[in-house]
Amino acid sequence: MNALVPLPVLLPLCVTGLKLVIGPRLHRFQRFISLAVLGAVLVLSVLLMVAADRHGPLSVHLGDFAPPVGITLVADRLSGLMLTVSSAVTLLVLVYSLGQGMADRDDQAPVGVFHPAYLILVAGVSCTFLAGDLVNLYVGFEIMLVASFVLLTIGGTATRIRAGSTYVIISLFSSVLFLVAIAMTYAVAGTVNFAQLAGRLQEVPIGVRTLLEAMLLTVFAIKAAVFPLAAWLPDSYPTAPAPVTAVFAGLLTKVGVYSMLRTQTLLFPGHRLGDLLMLAALASMAVGILGAVAQTDLKRVLSFTLISHIGYMVFGIGLAGRGSIGGAIVYVAHHITVQTTLFLVAGLIERRDGTTELTRLGGLAKSAPLLAVLFFVPAMNLAGIPPLSGFIGKLGLMRAGVDAGGGWAWALVAGSAATSLLTLYVMAKVWNLAFWRDAPPGAEAEGVVLESAEDDEPGDDEDAQGAGTAGAAGGGGASGSGKVTGSGSGLPVPAGAVVSAGFLGQSITTTKRLPWPMLAATGVAVALGLSYTVLGGPLTTFTQAAATELLARTPYIEAVLGR
Repeated sequence: MNALVPLPVLLPLCVTGLKLVIGPRLHRFQRFISLAVLGAVLVLSVLLMVAADRHGPLSVHLGDFAPPVGITLVADRLSGLMLTVSSAVTLLVLVYSLGQGMADRDDQAPVGVFHPAYLILVAGVSCTFLAGDLVNLYVGFEIMLVASFVLLTIGGTATRIRAGSTYVIISLFSSVLFLVAIAMTYAVAGTVNFAQLAGRLQEVPIGVRTLLEAMLLTVFAIKAAVFPLAAWLPDSYPTAPAPVTAVFAGLLTKVGVYSMLRTQTLLFPGHRLGDLLMLAALASMAVGILGAVAQTDLKRVLSFTLISHIGYMVFGIGLAGRGSIGGAIVYVAHHITVQTTLFLVAGLIERRDGTTELTRLGGLAKSAPLLAVLFFVPAMNLAGIPPLSGFIGKLGLMRAGVDAGGGWAWALVAGSAATSLLTLYVMAKVWNLAFWRDAPPGAEAEGVVLESAEDDEPGDDEDAQGAGTAGAAGGGGASGSGKVTGSGSGLPVPAGAVVSAGFLGQSITTTKRLPWPMLAATGVAVALGLSYTVLGGPLTTFTQAAATELLARTPYIEAVLGR
């Protein structure tokens, strides 16, 4: 089984090379290859998770070079679970993107640009989960950075370029800080291998060890969007295409959380910065959920709830007990799935009505009951309504806080309860505005959004809005019998259609009938989130075993270095 450990990284990279050689030709074959590779990665992830649960951590030294010279990949319970959840989510998002691209007739660009970048992103995520040393963890982050910049700016609109530039600048800053931390770690310990560092860092002076811990936590907190290092997220993610936003919001921030879990338990046991982590967790909960309350756009609402619920995971890491670590792992798996699902639903709403602005939406529960169900279930899951998995994760964390006692723990228990109630309020607000109430007068005409991939200068926006208003006034738009001209395209839009920003940013025509692959992928994502509730007992048992293994450290060290 050890030979399988590198495959979740190697398979996507090798297929990406094949795709770049083939180019944009053989579209159906390339789509099939992408689905087959991500399906194989999912199967491999499940096998690694089961093997790590039964036999302990699996490790492989690439090139048969022993630490500290060689690259070490390790799969234990935690990385196996993260690989499995992330592989399932990325496969579903790929199916969703295929449905959206085929509906928009994007035959060349998604295959030629999106698919290779997406597979490289998957390889980077797998590399970070399996990394057995700091340098390989850094490499995984950089692979994700390169791919994510391509995906964030796909389509080339000015809005996406600006948001992507902000994301890259922040990411490059964290990368430089990460390199400095790696250099300092090697200088004081003579290695960057996790298993060797677990022993050698205990002999380092406490001040130096605390400095290294603080630097690594800062890097991972930026990646995870922990307050006050999360200001970049609400303006970066919502501008991207729906599949990109979904996988970024659901998965990429959890890579930072995973890195915090790994380093805090393995390298810095009994860490001195636990109180600082709990302060950051409480601030993330409060600022994130209050920001969500103030938003009127669904994507921005979900972006702020993402920041808020990262606080739950940091809460568990800060307490550093078996129950809190287990609860944090449950919540990471739950949140990857549920947050991704909600952003997929937001993409469906935008495609159907041309906007995610809540003031322009209404009546979706009556006009699109399936869409209402797809939103309602993960929304209640995010809010932590019993007996859903969100409730299981929050209950585990709050019980751990009560058991730990102390001022910070009790403050976080109270903050967790308040954040959960405010999340329920936010989800109820979205439900009431977008689904339950009647559509406001003129909402369908206002919902027409015209956007061009070439530019979005103010003058063009005014012309586009004028075209949309004229079409609506003349009986066109979403409900009339006239025509709407899309942003410089000069093409008439048939009645019953809405013009909105497409998969790559160009103007497209959407109708009230949503593409079935997008609905199917979202429905399976909802079912996956519900499966955590059905399998709540085994999931909790597995995560508690993973937490015990993390805190013990010995199984990981022996798997890498031998007894």
